Amino acid sequence: MRNRGIALSRDLLLERVWGFDFVGDSRTVDVHIRWLRGKIEEDSARPAYIQTVRGVGYRFEVPSEEEKERSDRKAEGNSPNL
Repeated sequence: MRNRGIALSRDLLLERVWGFDFVGDSRTVDVHIRWLRGKIEEDSARPAYIQTVRGVGYRFEVPSEEEKERSDRKAEGNSPNL
């Protein structure tokens, strides 16, 4: 994957996905990201793969097995007190 871990702006995503002549709003990206999260995330309220980078855009990450397990425990309510 070429851009894994790199934050991409909404404008860049619009340009790459819909092209230069797209007539619309950058919020279109937000809507599509929400749909993607609904399909690939176990808990779209706490995304592990498509992460928001405030003030920039979005970043795709592949969480480690340890991060996945920690996220699963939190989602189940079984997180150990640290």
